[in-house]
Amino acid sequence: MAWTYSSKDKDSANRSQNQCNPIVVDGILYATSPKLKLLALDAATGEQKWVFDPASQDTSKKGDPMAYYKVCRGVVYWQDKNGDNKRIFYSVGQKTFAIDAENGQPVMSFGKGGYLDLTEDLGRKVNSYVSGTTPGVIYKDLLIIGARVDESEDAAPGHIRAYDVITGKLRWIFHTIPEPGEFGFKTWPDSAAWKHLGSANNWSGMAVDEKRGIVYVPTGSVGGDFYGGHRKGPDLFANCLLALDAATGKYIWHYQVVHHDMWDRDLPANPNLVTLKINGKTIDAVAQITKHGFIFVFDRTNGKPVFPVEEKPVPTANALPGEEPWPTQPIPSLPQPFARQHFGPEDVTDISPETHKDMLEKYNKVKYNTLFTPPSKDGDWILPGFDGGGEWGGAAVDPDTKIMYISNSEMPWAQVMIDVPKNTYDHTLQGTGHAIYNKYCIACHGAGLKGNGTSYPSLVNIDKKYNETQVSQIIANGRNMMPSFKQIPADEKKALLAFVLKLPEKASDAKVMAKEPPSATVNDVPYMMNGYKRFADKDGYPGIKPPWGTLDAVDLTSGKLLWKVPLGEYPELTKKGIPITGTELYGGPLVTKGGLVFVAATKDEKIRAFDKKTGKQVWEAKLPAAGYATPSTYSVDGKQYVVITCGGGKIGSKSGDSYVCFALP
Repeated sequence: MAWTYSSKDKDSANRSQNQCNPIVVDGILYATSPKLKLLALDAATGEQKWVFDPASQDTSKKGDPMAYYKVCRGVVYWQDKNGDNKRIFYSVGQKTFAIDAENGQPVMSFGKGGYLDLTEDLGRKVNSYVSGTTPGVIYKDLLIIGARVDESEDAAPGHIRAYDVITGKLRWIFHTIPEPGEFGFKTWPDSAAWKHLGSANNWSGMAVDEKRGIVYVPTGSVGGDFYGGHRKGPDLFANCLLALDAATGKYIWHYQVVHHDMWDRDLPANPNLVTLKINGKTIDAVAQITKHGFIFVFDRTNGKPVFPVEEKPVPTANALPGEEPWPTQPIPSLPQPFARQHFGPEDVTDISPETHKDMLEKYNKVKYNTLFTPPSKDGDWILPGFDGGGEWGGAAVDPDTKIMYISNSEMPWAQVMIDVPKNTYDHTLQGTGHAIYNKYCIACHGAGLKGNGTSYPSLVNIDKKYNETQVSQIIANGRNMMPSFKQIPADEKKALLAFVLKLPEKASDAKVMAKEPPSATVNDVPYMMNGYKRFADKDGYPGIKPPWGTLDAVDLTSGKLLWKVPLGEYPELTKKGIPITGTELYGGPLVTKGGLVFVAATKDEKIRAFDKKTGKQVWEAKLPAAGYATPSTYSVDGKQYVVITCGGGKIGSKSGDSYVCFALP
């Protein structure tokens, strides 16, 4: 261990998180804290240079301890040609700040007094959630950004935007749901889709080919995630890898890896740029990992697949009424999948006979297990799950060997659809609140308010933990996985609070109780998913046979999966003689020229190093909290360091606020 740094702003009671992948410029490390303070540290010693606290810029929320429990996975750096003007760009909720890299102060001449408002410049009024969870990219004097938005039917647009790094003025915009006259518009049977649909956003990061001036942008699905009867067609440009002219935003090419997504198969990570030599031909390629365990590899210039991709027929029967599943989905012949693609009864966990019996009974309650089965009330198994497979930690590629390294989770999730509950407005405050809950909350917290694990916590007896003001703040600001729901009208929010917190009705609530249900909109849908449900046993272990998390190596030249090793350990299971199982993983790997792959990401609060040729573990260290982030490496005065963010907070892990840095003696 070379040094540690603690920001001292974790909140264990509310499971704060930190998923930042730090950057280092001229010996200064720039990163964020759990409350999204921007940190500048001496990269060799961990000594604090300065801190920017976004709460100091927002008097409306000053003193609110929950206002900044959002996620920021990194920052970006820009400087002018002379090095006189140096800026850090990073996002806190809907604001993207420009901070002077020398002194940590906002650049007041940028944007709206030092920041951009991500809810603006989208072409229509936005009342729903927009947030910058993943940093944008710099191309010359442009900051190119995406955003996280709601995944419901009323989601904000997910357009890609580029801003002038000096002024903060919008320079270009690419509409991910095409508008009239734009390429892709005619693929939408609904010619007004661009007016009322949203998402198709980039929340997972981008990559820039600076030589060619091309930015590669992976996108997510169109809202809502699981029923597409209101968005018929393939849904361009959702679930695509887009290649855009970085200077102008002009379309160059796209490839859609999932047509008419009904399984939340967002492209979950930034793509990797790599140069391959295949059959004697040198190809500058872009490789994209997916949640469902595939790697798509394309020629950077024209988008042609480097390996054949077949449009294979997929199930379309038993779809929900009004739904029109796409009849085929693209399956790459190579590279080989890095995750399991099928979850049958023979795959149900057998860590003990009792657990196997219990989980097999639960398994059999969900009917379908074939990839790309349309969502239904009978349910289908999603493997890899909604969090991957591949996820936002991304992959690492060795530029010498052309081998890709991926941290891969294999937790099944159950996807079971239900009828959207009919409005229960009965002119009581509780009834009104129940209807509002069904509209905004049921998809994550379930019909019975029981949630599913720590990521989607139970709201049963939430009145014992939070008061009305605190819950109101969480609804307005969001926290961790939960987005902001500031779009909920005040009267509806009042009723929702009454329902969730079991508040008594007052005479002053008569106006709320007299209110009629809101009129139907074009985005109303008849079906929704009955909560996000991991398939875990009573002890919290995945309900599939191990391994549950792996580090994988894939040769991008041959397309072959070279090796898989379990990543992460439950010591209590190892003591029982069960081979190391791996754990769910959040965070990507780092590959070095010295022959190592560093990765944290595990629930057991460790960082490890593996021999990049063989997958053999050669080193590990205990962390103060789980490192759900991607490590960074850098050198100062000829000495190499590896640093990891220790934020914890996810999937039941304790929260942390540390950066831990390692070096050779």
